[in-house]
Amino acid sequence: MKTANRIAVLSLFVVVMAALASAATAAPPLPSGNPFATIDLTTSEGARLVNAQWRYSDTRIVETTFRVPGTDGQPGTDPIRTYDYEPHAGAADFDDSKWQAITPESLSQRRANGRLCFNWYRVNVTVPEYIGTDSTTNSTVVLETSLDDYAEVWVDGELPRYLGQSGGSVVAGWNAENRVLALRNAAPGQKLQLAIFGINGPISNPPTNYIWIRYARLKFYKQESVGPVAVPPSEVNVEIDKIVPANPKVFKLAEGFKFTEGPIWVKDGAYLLFSDPNANRIYKYTADGQLSVFRENSGYEGSDIAEYRQPGSNGLTLDPQGRLTINQHGNRRVLRIEGDKESVLADRLEGKRLNSPNDLVYRSDGTLFFTDPPFGLPKFHQDPRKELPFEGVFSLRNGKLRAVSKDMTGPNGLALSPDEKYLYVGNWDEKKKVVYRYTVAPDGGLENGRIFFDMTSAPGEDAIDGVKVDSAGNVYVSGPGGLWVISPEGKHLGTIRLPMHPHNMAWGEDDRKTLYMTARSGLYRMRLNVAGAGFFK
Repeated sequence: MKTANRIAVLSLFVVVMAALASAATAAPPLPSGNPFATIDLTTSEGARLVNAQWRYSDTRIVETTFRVPGTDGQPGTDPIRTYDYEPHAGAADFDDSKWQAITPESLSQRRANGRLCFNWYRVNVTVPEYIGTDSTTNSTVVLETSLDDYAEVWVDGELPRYLGQSGGSVVAGWNAENRVLALRNAAPGQKLQLAIFGINGPISNPPTNYIWIRYARLKFYKQESVGPVAVPPSEVNVEIDKIVPANPKVFKLAEGFKFTEGPIWVKDGAYLLFSDPNANRIYKYTADGQLSVFRENSGYEGSDIAEYRQPGSNGLTLDPQGRLTINQHGNRRVLRIEGDKESVLADRLEGKRLNSPNDLVYRSDGTLFFTDPPFGLPKFHQDPRKELPFEGVFSLRNGKLRAVSKDMTGPNGLALSPDEKYLYVGNWDEKKKVVYRYTVAPDGGLENGRIFFDMTSAPGEDAIDGVKVDSAGNVYVSGPGGLWVISPEGKHLGTIRLPMHPHNMAWGEDDRKTLYMTARSGLYRMRLNVAGAGFFK
């Protein structure tokens, strides 16, 4: 089958009602009892405390084209006319600046057009340092709201839902309360985007009334600091341009991390390992939904660790023998783990310490390639600890380390083509957001380096982070706005946009068609129709 036939051409925003939940993973309970503070978002005083400005929009029902179901129950090929609504305004970065600004006291005003109607309320809030004399640091924040008649609640661009869920982010019941976790381990100054989708009901018998907010309040609870938690695999929204499958679904698996990076699937044991370089840990997520700490102090234990923003491990991979290999930011080295034995594979070039090894990939013959930007150093390029005069791509073959590229200021993610002829390397540089492609020599050298794809003009704050390749040769790049998919010929096939920006990814499970994505404070997965490239241990 040709690559083009494997890739469905889509342009949709997937929002469905249910997802398969793992029985082994229960939803973390929301705090109960008396909060130490409550902020009423329907009053000007409450809105002032959290810098809130409510904005409002009606929705409109529009005709659109979809596809009739195929024999597998999924969208097929034959077109059919159906309905959608506009605008889709749940995304955290949705531009609502032209919407009507409304006062908190007017939230009880009847809005939308009555009968069968829907609407949006959006508000950005900022966590204050104190509420009265109480500090908000490390508090848990819960949103409680009730709309006449139903509501769905998006928090920072996510609408997670799982099989059997009632309330929370989804409809709770007739004029019932939605009680939603807004923040764990809150920090003063932290920003939060809330989007509430109002529904007039009952839908099967549209009423002769309108939509309005009965109440909306933020409750702050004192709790001991809660670390990352696994959640029932919860389907979230995914915006996609041209990517398989026809009915794409993304599931949120865990949340509450400082920053997730460097995932690798371990086939022998059926689990995923991934880094939190900010927390200096490696985590393990099993196929049955269990989350645990795999390794503490994953990248550094120095006395000056407080100076480091990301002292921990970053990229993780397995060598052809299945041994875990770790790029350590703070220790500035590449480490291999084999049982209780640890071996330093690389830490210096010609006597000078490496910057902070970032991402890595093995060729099937055992040659290791890794990138070495200074992003793990406290002051990056200006850090006095920096010893190398360049930021490079390195190869390690038969114990010999050498710099094989000095073309980039921020070499980051990298991946080999399925036939291992080419090495793709992304550049984290806001002024030059490019992916290079090199021809790989048998001795581990790189030749004929050229810019494979340029994203510099693409909107979005992020430059280029993780890079992976599927078995058809398509290149998956964490770039501005999401996860870009680029054909081997350099054509942009589509972009996967999650609620949180995916910074890295790994192919997993037995058929290698599940893409695990580390996205800022969360962990996600998505099934695709194309398997990942590379050897698989």
